[in-house]
Amino acid sequence: MSDRDRKPRFQKGRPGAPKRWERKTAAAAARRQPRDREPLDIAILYGWHTVTAALANPKRRIRKLILTENAAKRLADEKIETRVAPEIVRPQLIDQRLGPDAVHQGLLAEADPLPSPDISKLPRDGVVLVLDQITDPHNVGAILRSAAAFAVKAIVTTARHSPEATGVLAKSASGALELVPMVLVQNLARALTAMNEQGFMTVGLDSEGAENLSDVKLENPLALVLGAEGKGLRQLTRETCRVVARMDMPGEIKSLNVSNAAALALYIGSTRLGLMK
Repeated sequence: MSDRDRKPRFQKGRPGAPKRWERKTAAAAARRQPRDREPLDIAILYGWHTVTAALANPKRRIRKLILTENAAKRLADEKIETRVAPEIVRPQLIDQRLGPDAVHQGLLAEADPLPSPDISKLPRDGVVLVLDQITDPHNVGAILRSAAAFAVKAIVTTARHSPEATGVLAKSASGALELVPMVLVQNLARALTAMNEQGFMTVGLDSEGAENLSDVKLENPLALVLGAEGKGLRQLTRETCRVVARMDMPGEIKSLNVSNAAALALYIGSTRLGLMK
């Protein structure tokens, strides 16, 4: 048989059909496309502060409470109402559910997610934080904790490119998830535009900002906008903020972890607005 008579090895399938490598590439590209987050069906909460704060929150519906004997005794000693009949288990069973690295302290709760308020319902006084695609749940949890300490009215973030309010985020927040409303929006630029129209002074925090935050004349209500580590604020976010400011550091290291930057910005903002007591 001559070479002309041989059929090509990969001439399979119908004429014009995508080749195997094309199908794989298309499938990989589809997986990389951002998708709207499916509504969170259940929130997993663990750890002493996280679970006891949820138990104390009348807006949080607890579906199931799993405790070790020691945790159940501590709740009883501190007269904390469990609200549902707990299931008493060995610590190893909670380890199996959460993984060996989760510091659960013998408490695990399954609960309904808290509702997301509408952007139009934000209070017109005090400070709001806006997060531009900060995806690390540890960072968002730490930001929530600082937000609760500074009496932040709400945190605005996107439904996509942000961690869900469960698990690691809730544990890192150490109970603050029950205290600071999380407002989920589909488009951050549109949300910032709406906040500008509602009278908020929207201040983006960026190392390339034209002014030092400490020198900016801040107004109430104030929205501080933080971007992801490394990438910072997206271009459209920067353009939508009324002011883009930096935070000058006196030391050799000029940048902070985003959760530390949030705490410092909240201190500056709250002090300048006279909210510190």
